[in-house]
Amino acid sequence: MENRSDKVPQLRQAVQRHWGSLVLAFLLLALLVGAGTIERGAWPTLVGDEATYFMQAESVGWDLDLRYERSDYDRFKTIHDQLPEGLILQRPADKNRPDPEMTYGKPFFYAVYLAPFVRLMPERGAFVANAVLLIFTAVLAAGVLRRRLAGLASLWVALLVFGSVTFVYTFWAHADLFMMCLGAIALALAADAMWAAEDGDEPRPRFQEAVRWALVGLLLAAMAFSRPMYGTLFLPAAVALFRARRESRAFALAAFLGGAAFVVLGAGAVHQQLTGSWTSYGAVRAGFYSYTGFPEVDGSWDESIRGNRAWLNLTEIGNKKVRASLWSWNLAYYFLGRHVGLLPYFVPVLLALIAAAVGLARGRPWRIAAWRENSGWLWNAALVIAVVLSVAAFLHLRPFNFWGGGGAVANRYFLPLYPAFWFLVSRRLQGPWLAVGTVVAALFLMPVWLAPRGFPLFADGAYRYVSPMAQCCLPYETTQSHLKPSGQEDVHHNGFWVKFLDDGIGPARDADRMRLRHGGGTILIGSNHPLQAINVELRAPDTATLRASPGTLERQGRRNNWQLHHLVLDGPRARHPMWWSWEPLYLYRLRLVVDGGGDRPLAFRLRPESLGPRPEA
Repeated sequence: MENRSDKVPQLRQAVQRHWGSLVLAFLLLALLVGAGTIERGAWPTLVGDEATYFMQAESVGWDLDLRYERSDYDRFKTIHDQLPEGLILQRPADKNRPDPEMTYGKPFFYAVYLAPFVRLMPERGAFVANAVLLIFTAVLAAGVLRRRLAGLASLWVALLVFGSVTFVYTFWAHADLFMMCLGAIALALAADAMWAAEDGDEPRPRFQEAVRWALVGLLLAAMAFSRPMYGTLFLPAAVALFRARRESRAFALAAFLGGAAFVVLGAGAVHQQLTGSWTSYGAVRAGFYSYTGFPEVDGSWDESIRGNRAWLNLTEIGNKKVRASLWSWNLAYYFLGRHVGLLPYFVPVLLALIAAAVGLARGRPWRIAAWRENSGWLWNAALVIAVVLSVAAFLHLRPFNFWGGGGAVANRYFLPLYPAFWFLVSRRLQGPWLAVGTVVAALFLMPVWLAPRGFPLFADGAYRYVSPMAQCCLPYETTQSHLKPSGQEDVHHNGFWVKFLDDGIGPARDADRMRLRHGGGTILIGSNHPLQAINVELRAPDTATLRASPGTLERQGRRNNWQLHHLVLDGPRARHPMWWSWEPLYLYRLRLVVDGGGDRPLAFRLRPESLGPRPEA
C-alpha cells in the first residue's frame, strides 16, 4: 500500500507545476460569483447604451423578434424599475414602406447571445453571460498559449484579463466585451492551427480544420459587421491560415471565406428586411430619453427624434479634416491619457510589445536568413499592423471621441482590438516581466480592483476608476468631448471656454462667475487666439490670498467686493481643433488656490486682459 506521506511531495509538485492555472481558475471563479451576485439596483442609473442592449435582448428572449413595441418598454420598466434612458432606435429611411416598424439601433449578435440568460435570470443574466463567455475565452487562450509560453500561459492570461480593465466590463451590459471575446476566440483558433503546423503536430482531419476556419471567419465577420474598423483583424487570421498546413490550405480558405460571407450576407439581409439598410448603423437612428418621450408610450418618432445618429453618414465622413496637431495629441492621449490611455489601463500591451521587440532583435532581424528561421515575426507584424490600421480609422472617424464616451471605463473601442496583443507573444516573456506588469497595473487599477462592481462614477460625476497615480502623472485628454473629470459640464465664460478638471472649481448660478473652493482647483481655459495674460477677479476680503500656477500673478488692487489680479500666463498647454470647430483653440491649464478666505466657496471670474475690471460690485 502506498504510504500517505509519499503523496504530500507529489501534491506539492503538482501545485508547483500548475499554480498558474490555479491562480487563473480562482480569479475566474471569483468573477463568475461576482456576476451572479451583483446588485445593480444600487446603481443610480444605467450606463451608456445599456437600455438598448437590455431591451433588445429581452425582446429576443421573450418575443423572439427584434422589433420595438410597447410591450418591450413595459417589460423593461418591470424588470429594471426605471426608464430606458438613452434608448437608441432606428427605422427605415423610406417613410413610404408599407410596414415602417421600429427596431433597435445596435447589431443583434450580442442580444441573441444574451437572450437565454436574461430569460432565465432577468436581473443578472446579462452579467452572468458576460462572465461565462470571458471565462471560456480565457481558458481557451491559456490552452493555446501553452504552445509558446508553457507554464507561464495561465499567468499571462490572468494578467491580460485582470491586469487591465477588461474584467470590469463583465458588470456592464455592452457589446464591447462580447466582441473582444469573439476576436480572442478567433485568433486563438487561428494561432493554434499555425503553431500546430510549425511544431509538427499530427494533422487533424480536413473536416475539423474546415470547421475551425469557418468559425474564425464567422467570428471575425461578426466583429467587422458590428464595427467595420475591426475588419483589420482578418489580416493576422489570413497570415495564420497561409502558414498552416499546406495540404488543407485550399479547403480551409474556402471555409474561412464561407463563414465570413454567411455572417455578412445573413446579418445584412436581416437588417435590410427590418430597416432598408444593410447594417444597424445605416438607417435613421435616434436616441430617446424621458425628456423626449418614448415612441408608442408618450410620443411618436417625429415628436421625439433628435437627429440622425447613423455612423455611416458618408457626407460627414467626407468632411473629416486631417490636422497634424489633432493627430499628434490624440496619439499621445491614446497611449498615455489619464482617462483613456493604454499604458494605465492595458498594461499587458506594453509588455507584449517589449517582449516581441526583444525577441525580434535577438534574432538578428537584419539577416534575411533569420526572418526565415523566426517565422513568428510575420504573425506579430500582422497583429500590430491590424491594430494600427483600426486605431487610425477610429482617430480619423471619431477624433473627439475615440474611447466610447458615456460611462465607459477607459477605452472601450480598443477592447475588441486587445486580443491581438494576447497572441503577440515571444519566448522572451519571463516570470519577472509578469511581476513587473502586475506592480505597474496596481498603480493604476487599484480603484477597480477594490470595487470592480461599483458604479463607474462617483456621486459628483467624477470617474471612479481613475487612480491618484493617473491623476498625478498623466495628462488630461483635451481633445475628447465626452470627458467630465469633475462631473461638471464645460462652460463659456466671458469669451473663454472653460473645462473643470476637478471639483475644486465649478460653475456658479450666475453665468458670469465661477466658484472656487478653499482647497483650490484646476481648469482648462480655451481661447481662439493666443493669450499673454488675463485678469482674475476674486470676491473675497483682503485677508484672502489668491495663488495661481503656472504663470505669474500680481494683485493690482480692489474694486468694491472684488480683488483684482493680473495673471501673466505661460505658453499654451495645447493647441488643436475642438469638437465644435476645426479652427485650432489655444488651451491653457490653470490652478487657483485661495488662502484665508474661509471654508465657503468664493466667487471669481476671468476676463480678457484688454477689457479691464468690471465696474459693478
